[in-house]
Amino acid sequence: MSEQDMGLRARLIEVGVELVTREGLQSLTLREIARRAGVSHGAPRRYFPTHLELLSAIARQGFAELTVKATEAVGGGRRSPRDQLMALGRVYLDFALTNRGMFELMFRHDLLESGHLGLRETSLPLFGVLVDLVARAQSRPDAAPPVVAGALWANLHGIAQLWGWGSLQLAAGVDDVEALLRTALDAHLGPEKR
Repeated sequence: MSEQDMGLRARLIEVGVELVTREGLQSLTLREIARRAGVSHGAPRRYFPTHLELLSAIARQGFAELTVKATEAVGGGRRSPRDQLMALGRVYLDFALTNRGMFELMFRHDLLESGHLGLRETSLPLFGVLVDLVARAQSRPDAAPPVVAGALWANLHGIAQLWGWGSLQLAAGVDDVEALLRTALDAHLGPEKR
């Protein structure tokens, strides 16, 4: 692929990221991405033979951004594993609530299952960080860390979705997601080790 082709391919991804960030998932049509990139509506097919491949490339950027933020939040182990999990949870919820379109795109089952551009391989290392922290923080030795991490992730994902819709604020009578995050950690990890 020539340098010019690589530049246009990167531009299409960049435009897709901008679109999903500003206008949401429904804006990510091939035609609209091409129009905003200043190319013909058929040009994206030259670099991304299917719409799923382009969407996967855009979602990969979201995972890269979330991974950087998560790595910074965890901070190389200077705090307890539970504190690192709180920081990771905050980052996850903040990312989900401030990047709703990208968040929805990143966890679309069809993209993760399609195998385009190693999207699953991009997302699994982040889950590995969660499993490692859960293994070091949990007070229930009989529970398998990957299962606990999966349940915690599902809980955080649900909090993000319900909070974004306004449901949790109404139902739980809370105005800050922090209490929900703490409760989720306590429920999945057991009491905090002192």
